[in-house]
Amino acid sequence: MAPTLSLHRFLRRLAVALMVFSAGSAASAQENSGPIEGDVVGGISNPSSIAIPDFPTPADVGTPAGNTAEIGRQVAQVIEADLRNSGFFNPVARNLLRRVTMPQVTSPDYPAWSQVGAQHLVQGYVQNGGNGRLTIGCYLYDVFAQSSLDRAGYEVDYADWRRAAHRCADMVYARLTGEGAYFDSRVVYVAESGPKNNRTRRIAVMDTDGANHRFLTNGQSIVLTPRYAPDGQSIVYMSYLNDEPRVYFYDLASGRQRTLVDSQYMTFAPRYSPDSRYVVFSMAVNGNTDIYRVPVSGGRPERLTNTPGIDTGGSYSPDGSRIVFESDRSGSQQLYVMNADGSNQRRISFGGGSFATPEWSPRGNLIAYTQVGGGFRIGVMRPDGSGSRLLTNSWQDEAPSWAPNGRVIHFFRTPRGDGLPSLYSVDVTGRMERRLPTPVGASDPSWSPLND
Repeated sequence: MAPTLSLHRFLRRLAVALMVFSAGSAASAQENSGPIEGDVVGGISNPSSIAIPDFPTPADVGTPAGNTAEIGRQVAQVIEADLRNSGFFNPVARNLLRRVTMPQVTSPDYPAWSQVGAQHLVQGYVQNGGNGRLTIGCYLYDVFAQSSLDRAGYEVDYADWRRAAHRCADMVYARLTGEGAYFDSRVVYVAESGPKNNRTRRIAVMDTDGANHRFLTNGQSIVLTPRYAPDGQSIVYMSYLNDEPRVYFYDLASGRQRTLVDSQYMTFAPRYSPDSRYVVFSMAVNGNTDIYRVPVSGGRPERLTNTPGIDTGGSYSPDGSRIVFESDRSGSQQLYVMNADGSNQRRISFGGGSFATPEWSPRGNLIAYTQVGGGFRIGVMRPDGSGSRLLTNSWQDEAPSWAPNGRVIHFFRTPRGDGLPSLYSVDVTGRMERRLPTPVGASDPSWSPLND
């Protein structure tokens, strides 16, 4: 019986501690996915023009994060980058932006902004609160209608000014697109460095724009498939610590970690339940691999599947009632859905090739997956298997992870040869694709929920 993609790669990593990929010729490009300039390689046809001038300050005061005037410039730049990267907005060039005074923050010069072609305007201010915190105001205006659309204020620690910028961008994005917020969130992934036959892999975490990057593990053992808890407080991942492949639980606040299941058998492919109380994972016992569930606190695992072959990659629906997983029980690697207790297992993928690494959208309306056949590509389908379509068309794309708003997907892309993988994102239309900045190679991404 042929192993699934996930377990096949896992076993090869266990044997030789490296990644080996197989892929074939590329499939045809997605319809209506024309390229545009810059790091973004696909976008919507008519993004909205938006002006985001530097945020002024009532008094330029020094803080541990820099002077408030400089922070105001950087806040505007972070908002600009977030909105541009969403694909919905075309920020006005910075050399065309006017200096904004404090009175103008709440009383915009609409004719001046109309002259530079802005349809919308984001203004704000940065003020030292005198209590070890910053106050950052954010205002959204419709230039054509000369009216206020929304406003918000954020009080943050000095070190968290970027979070206020992301939250301002989220407010603008949500108000103008009708989509949910996602900029103020984080990504955990496997950081890869070194040659392919001797690669170091560490768990790393960063903001969605690549800032505030830090490593969580030291690289002394190979790590795989980190997954954020829906409550944002912890992650689970698989590690080869002491040459024993096991699932580990990592508390983000304390940095403490422990094995999730005390077992002599190989455990891998962990994912949380929506309430963060349980983890589903795979365990290989006497040549058969099934999906199990265990409380995050530990205890005796509950077996959910019991068929010959390899069942792995479980992902809960947002309401916790169902689980999508991959299995080769039919002779090829396909996607199945079952009730959360393991009952009513049924196949949902029937297209060409094989299917792997499914993840249920936070909206509940789609399941993202990796399709293998003439290459590795990211696709989505409805939970009943209908409406299957590919979003990417590259040499090797895999391991999708949904943004909190259920519109954008992270995945990793591996180039031909011995190159390091990189993180990418694509929206559900397949028209908006971009590379995410990381200091080293990157694989196995998992998106966090929105920050509290």
